[in-house]
Amino acid sequence: QVQLVESGGGAVQAGGSLRLSCAASGRTFSNYNVAWFRQAPGKEREFVARRWTGGTTYYADSVKGRFTISRDNAKNTVYLQMNSLKPEDTAVYYCAASIRLVSTVARGYDYWGQGTQVTVSS
Repeated sequence: QVQLVESGGGAVQAGGSLRLSCAASGRTFSNYNVAWFRQAPGKEREFVARRWTGGTTYYADSVKGRFTISRDNAKNTVYLQMNSLKPEDTAVYYCAASIRLVSTVARGYDYWGQGTQVTVSS
């Protein structure tokens, strides 16, 4: 089992930045591929970014060039640096993990955090 806890969400004005953290506990977290998803009110959960254990990253087109996913295996933590935030980035952000090479499909991830709210005002 892997437990994930997100933090770092909050309210920010458009153009601002936030860094989300996802702290993991349980099994050897460095063996897991990780991702961030988000869900806005009334919308389905959507893929944001993922990072495989080998370091390969992939981003949704909507965040490419603005968001960066990284991890610190010594701290068992995954980060999502979000710059140039837009009102359409407002959502609950979730981190997810899987031992498998899953990419953008939410149902492929086995472990989820509880989410952290990000609100971007114009």
